Amino acid sequence: MRTIYERIDAMRGNLITVLAENVGLGELARIDMADGRCAYASVLRIEGPRVTLQVFQSTRGISTGDTVTFLRRQMQVTFSESLLGRRFNGSGNPIDKGPDIVGDPVAIGGPSFNPVKRIIPREMVRTNIPMIDMFNCLVMSQKIPIFSVAGEPYNALLMRIANQTDADVVIIGGMGLTFGEYQAFIDNAEKAASLNKTVMFIHRATDPAVECILVPDMALACAEHFALQDKNVLVLLTDMTSFADSIKEIAITMDQVPSNRGYPGSLYSDLASRYEKAVSMDGSGSITIVSVTTMPGDDVTHPIPDNTGYITEGQFYLHDGRIDPFGSLSRLKQLVIGKVTREDHGDLANTMIRLYAESKKARERRSMGFKLSKWDEQLLRYSGFFEQQMMNLEVNLSLEDALNMGWRILAECFNRDQVGIKESLLNKYWPKIVVAGEA
Repeated sequence: MRTIYERIDAMRGNLITVLAENVGLGELARIDMADGRCAYASVLRIEGPRVTLQVFQSTRGISTGDTVTFLRRQMQVTFSESLLGRRFNGSGNPIDKGPDIVGDPVAIGGPSFNPVKRIIPREMVRTNIPMIDMFNCLVMSQKIPIFSVAGEPYNALLMRIANQTDADVVIIGGMGLTFGEYQAFIDNAEKAASLNKTVMFIHRATDPAVECILVPDMALACAEHFALQDKNVLVLLTDMTSFADSIKEIAITMDQVPSNRGYPGSLYSDLASRYEKAVSMDGSGSITIVSVTTMPGDDVTHPIPDNTGYITEGQFYLHDGRIDPFGSLSRLKQLVIGKVTREDHGDLANTMIRLYAESKKARERRSMGFKLSKWDEQLLRYSGFFEQQMMNLEVNLSLEDALNMGWRILAECFNRDQVGIKESLLNKYWPKIVVAGEA
């Protein structure tokens, strides 16, 4: 039975307080206004009879004399196959001028998947980006962030992953997006003809903070149900810093005692409860999560990237428009490299990164005016090829083509006895060409 309360005790920002009984955390409520409009809110805090709710839209037009009805259920999203190709806000309402979705109501923010039913990931998610596929493989059911700073092309990188992935469904959760960023995702999906397998939940910078918090929950609730239909789902979230800042904003409004740099002490749990939805289901599909975390001041010790690093399984570090091979790491790549990929994958990738690290030292010697050896000259030439043909985010190569390209770059710059790769692989994969410097 629904309970109706005819007075709002207090209002502050997007928060309202009602004196109520027998309500639960997360319970949904409807606010009926005098002009006939209604708004929805969920229970955020209970202190005796004082119940604080966060409203899912602007509180303009709401008065203390409006009625509040508790609906005895949590926030839900409607799930069906007709979600594909559609765009919604953080409350789950269509923003693409399309019809309302008809389907099954699904509660958001539920617990993560039963660990007993999880399986060890063994499959690679292909992106055709050499710095990911070749050096830090994205593994199905992995949770991994892109660490970056404002101004870097992280959304463009997400769009490329969305276009080129072999996942069955792509769900984009946008938080704090400008109109231009939002439109870019739409234009990209239409141009790449990937709209029919894409769902977007979008919070724009002008929308209420509470909708920003709901976006990942909406996206992941739908992802779980697609995965239960034996689909492999890729969830792309940008930007989790906006998500954490919205949590901070609401916590401040509620007069919560802040923790590190003003963020609430629950920040780790707030992030982990979303990231832990990544899963490979035994006998069913999977959920892979790639998120963006913009680091204020490029500070990796900031609470958001710091907490994220403990939760996730590596990171892609986007710096100067490139994925930095030294700051990036995929902790699950060893599950697929050389096992489901070509036998030369691991040795070749390790060799190319080692030589690129040596080339950075050669650059330092050149910048300080030291005389360069022939080996230094080879390394500098190699670094130019590596940055242009591997690190450039415009490069679009399958993993096999990227591996072949890697061998060609090595053969162009070094003799086969200089690279330190075992003879059996050299005999099989070293390009059959005459390279300058070899007899």
